[in-house]
Amino acid sequence: MVQVRRRNLLAAGGGAFAATGYGQAFAARRWTNILYIHSHDSGRSLEPYDSAVSTPEIAALARSGVLFRQAFSAAPVCSPSRAALLTGQSPHRSGMIGLAHRGFSLNDPRQLLFRDLQKFGYQAVLTGMQHVAADPDTLGYDRNLGYRDENGKWRAEAAIVAPIAERFLDSRPKQPFFLDVGFFETHRDYPDPTQADLDRVRDIPRPLPDTPEIRHDFAAFGASARQLDAGVGRVLRALSRNGYDPNTLVIFVTDHGVAFPRMKCNLTDDGIGTALIMRGPGLAEGHQSDVMVSQIDVFPTVYDYLGIPHPSWLTGTSFLPVLRGGQDEIRDAVFAEMTYHAAYEPMRAVRTCRWKYIRRFGDRRQPVLPNCDDSPSKSVWIRAGWRDQTLPEEALYDLTFDPTEHCNLRADPRYHEVLGDMRKRLRRWMQETQDPLLNGPVAAPAGAVVNPVDGQSPTEPTVPA
Repeated sequence: MVQVRRRNLLAAGGGAFAATGYGQAFAARRWTNILYIHSHDSGRSLEPYDSAVSTPEIAALARSGVLFRQAFSAAPVCSPSRAALLTGQSPHRSGMIGLAHRGFSLNDPRQLLFRDLQKFGYQAVLTGMQHVAADPDTLGYDRNLGYRDENGKWRAEAAIVAPIAERFLDSRPKQPFFLDVGFFETHRDYPDPTQADLDRVRDIPRPLPDTPEIRHDFAAFGASARQLDAGVGRVLRALSRNGYDPNTLVIFVTDHGVAFPRMKCNLTDDGIGTALIMRGPGLAEGHQSDVMVSQIDVFPTVYDYLGIPHPSWLTGTSFLPVLRGGQDEIRDAVFAEMTYHAAYEPMRAVRTCRWKYIRRFGDRRQPVLPNCDDSPSKSVWIRAGWRDQTLPEEALYDLTFDPTEHCNLRADPRYHEVLGDMRKRLRRWMQETQDPLLNGPVAAPAGAVVNPVDGQSPTEPTVPA
């Protein structure tokens, strides 16, 4: 009965939407497939953005579509960031304030982009990692083609995921599809770097000192990025050889910053800056945009592109005019949050084109070390006394003169008005989105597990929340 109903919607050109003016647009685009490709912990450390990392397939995709230089994650944490993109809401609105595999979950999986698209005849297919539920089969995909190993663990390395996605595309599906291709790369642990990887490292990530350990660590990230790139290339070639390029919207996105200190799990631009590339029929080619966008803007943009009315829960803003080559700003600020990763560390941030304001909530002023993945780079900082550093309750950065966000202007009287405005922006957003942090510490859901904030590693024993 469900499949018949979906076919009838398609045949009617959107059914009830005809009366609201959406019918004709939806009928014209009803065979537009969606290929959603996402990577893990990659930030903007990929070739279209960072020449020290070789990812020629991703760079070629950028040359054929629209590359966003100012795209930002709604959270520098894996599950919250992905949930934000797929629900068009901030993590605390969707309910995903921590990691799915540690017991956090969505309020309503029916609000996921692919679940809503199923109403309009789309087949939702998962071929790799999703990370918005501990069990992907609970999310409502029509087909889960993922691979489990002999221990029952879902595997999402590019060498496994890309062939699965290829086989699906080679089967020439007749129904419009939302193909979810999630790669585990570039999550730690990284493969050993080659000499070529080592030779390419001229600049290491900007928050970190240039040491032999960190150069080797970043070269290993580059080796993982090569594996990611090879998988992306295989999927895109399968799309082309099966003739789907003319009617497929391709979305390539990274979830948040790379797994190095002061990047992933931080609200600096190195934590929330993401790669975003989109390509599709009718969109600009070879276009680079400096328009500031948030992950929560992707859902409404896709629906405007398809000619489908927005569901009521969306809070983002469509940037469809940018995809067609425009450069007009669509928003004057983006917001980001951190609540749980391995441990509780509540922070919120607002970013404009020039200013960044970050507020830490609660009394803790020392680094929460379990929220940084273990690595040689982390070890460099720990040996230097990272645990004993003091973090500010509030931070204000001028991104024009201080793009690395190291000079806190919060106490400078010259910026009193700017500070006041940014505080108001953040509080207004928290109120409008009903952020539970306004009411005090945010408890993890029953059954979730977390690390103590005074620990050092996310691999140390957890405790019930």
